[in-house]
Amino acid sequence: MKDFATLFTAVDQTTRTTRKVAALAEFFRTASDEDKLWCVALFSGRRPKRVITTTVLREWAAERAGIPLWLFEESYPIVGDLAETISLVLPPASEPGEDRPLSDWIATLRDLSARDDEARKAGILAAWDHMDRTERLLFTKLLTGGFRVGVSQKLMTRALAEATGQDEAEVTHKLMGSWTPETTTWKNLIEAHDPSADLSRPYPFYLAYQVDDLDALGPATDWIAERKWDGIRGQLILRGGEHHLWSRGEELMTDRFPEFARLIDYLPEGTVIDGEVLAFTDETPLPFNALQKRIGRKTVPKKLLSESPVILMAYDLLEQDGTDIRALPFADRRARLEALVADAPTEAPIRLSPSVDAEDWDSLAAERARSRELNAEGLMLKRKDSPYLSGRKKGDWWKWKVDPLVIDAVMIYAQSGSGRRANLFTDFTFAVRDGDDLVPFTKAYSGLTDEEFRKITHWVRRNTQQRFGPVRQVKPEHVFEIAFEGIQESPRHKSGVALRFPRMSRWRHDKPVSEANTLDDLKDMLATYG
Repeated sequence: MKDFATLFTAVDQTTRTTRKVAALAEFFRTASDEDKLWCVALFSGRRPKRVITTTVLREWAAERAGIPLWLFEESYPIVGDLAETISLVLPPASEPGEDRPLSDWIATLRDLSARDDEARKAGILAAWDHMDRTERLLFTKLLTGGFRVGVSQKLMTRALAEATGQDEAEVTHKLMGSWTPETTTWKNLIEAHDPSADLSRPYPFYLAYQVDDLDALGPATDWIAERKWDGIRGQLILRGGEHHLWSRGEELMTDRFPEFARLIDYLPEGTVIDGEVLAFTDETPLPFNALQKRIGRKTVPKKLLSESPVILMAYDLLEQDGTDIRALPFADRRARLEALVADAPTEAPIRLSPSVDAEDWDSLAAERARSRELNAEGLMLKRKDSPYLSGRKKGDWWKWKVDPLVIDAVMIYAQSGSGRRANLFTDFTFAVRDGDDLVPFTKAYSGLTDEEFRKITHWVRRNTQQRFGPVRQVKPEHVFEIAFEGIQESPRHKSGVALRFPRMSRWRHDKPVSEANTLDDLKDMLATYG
């Protein structure tokens, strides 16, 4: 457990990807097979079931710390994390415990879950009394079933690949599915060769930067422009009589979109296509919220398949007849893709992303301005002679997104952040005016500088009107410009709308509350862009 606590501290105290990967890789090289397996499980969201309710746990922690429950409850929102609050208020361990493996502590959790409250309490208090602060924090997170850490599965997969000498895509494939540490072993999951991984393996995605200087790109005729569609970027792989669909984040999402199984009948063996998964009907892309209903589902009911059918809007051809063609110029790859898609019947769930023809940048700018009415985010610019590279590169591929929508809103609620931001108010609720009332419509927690977060935190502490647990109602005095990528109708919100990717783009010190936007303004935006 001490080694796992050291790993947790290492990845929690840095924002640098290389350091997180290095710490994880070292753990995977040195820990026992059982602990490595549980580490992979925890970092990929396969957490043990909750042993005890947080309400009871707070009571036991306050009792063990010798403080009234109200003081613990006041401390909790300031710290911003229950496990961290408990680790801070408990007295030092009465006697150091032996360094038991992580897998042993997981077994203890399973044992505690089968006992009555009296036995659970005795076991939990005894465990706390033999742990240092970090170990207590981790143990408590596991108790509540809420273990989360600032490491994506992609970073963990990269570290596993580095530690084991395997290809990253192969490791990603091995981690797919419904396995748990109770149903497999480290050897079977990670070390054993999986022959199907070669057939399903995607190519690294080529990613683009936002263009900032069109003049530096030369003549527009050197480029092919396409719509930047608002869906899920994916690679469709047809090999060995099977199909696989990978997301840009290297997540296997084949089961979520069963429509693509039909493409085995329409496209040749040994085909890999880069494209965008779109909700699509009547030859028209649907708004992203239609696709969003299917995200995160392991199985898709027939009703949803009917309401939100999908297609692959094909961008690029990476493999043809089993041959890697990424080194060919983009214009050649696109011509081959066009011929391939043209041979597929209209009922096949695939379309070629149409090029946007224009002789100059002004004409392309006019096409970019039409993006929202076509449910697109802007344009993609790809140099005609460019190969398909790996990762985010500058030079040959650029994204030219439309400017975000903005609305001026009033901050009405504030909540502390978590982790390194636990001592700052960073999560805010915003409202628009409706006569004399303020109607909440969105939350945002990014966009301000560190200095601005410190200033608004100081103001919130002096201008709190009411508290609702960790949330504070504040005087409606400050106006912020909220930027967002899309707007849609939402019966779950009092305002009737929901925003896509809201963030604070400006603190409007120059604008009083009386000049903030209204609910009618918001509904007009919904009618125009929703």
